[in-house]
Parts: sequence; C-alpha cells; structure tokens
Amino acid sequence: QVQLVESGGGLVQSGGSLRLSCGASGNIFRINAMGWYRQAPGKERELVAHNSSGRTTNYADSVKGRFTISRDNAKNTVYLQMNSLKPEDTAVYYCNAEVAPWSWSRYLEVWGQGTLVTVSS
Repeated sequence: QVQLVESGGGLVQSGGSLRLSCGASGNIFRINAMGWYRQAPGKERELVAHNSSGRTTNYADSVKGRFTISRDNAKNTVYLQMNSLKPEDTAVYYCNAEVAPWSWSRYLEVWGQGTLVTVSS
C-alpha cells in the first residue's frame, strides 16, 4: 500500500509564499510522474504542475512564473514552491503520483488527502 502525505498549506496574505511538500511512503519500487492539482470551492480539480520522471515539467498558465515544482527522488518527495500568491490560488491542493509498488507491477495512480491553501486579499 502506498500513501502520499501533503504538508505546508495554510493561510497567507496576497503576495506571500508557501512551500508544499508531499512524501510517498509504503511499498514503492519506482515512482514515475508526480504532480500537484488543486480544487477551489465549486470548481473542478485542475492541474497545477506536473513533473514526469524528473525531466519534463509543465504548469497551468495561471501559475507559470510564480510556482515551481521540484522533486527529491531519494526521498520520494515532491515540492511546490508558490510565490506571489493571489486570492484566486485559494484551494485544496492535492499531490498525485504514478507509483509501481513492485518491479513486476504496473503503475498505480495515488492521491494525497489534500492540504488547504488560503490566500487573503
């Protein structure tokens, strides 16, 4: 069983910064892609940032230039550095990963429980 645990959310003023962390634990042979999604009240979950095997990264247009995704593969951890935060960034942020629990298994999609980010104006 694989778990993703996020941390780092909270309340911040507009223009401020937060750093989210997401660590994977459990039975892990290999992790492929890792990413961050968010869901604001009354809206659908959307992609924020995505990193594919540590090489290719892509961002939602709304966060380009402000957010940075990074990974520490030795720690099975992904980070999201969020700068110049805006009230419209307020949402629950979810970590997502493609994890192969064993050498012979296919990749499974795993989600974290989410961490709330609130940006006040």
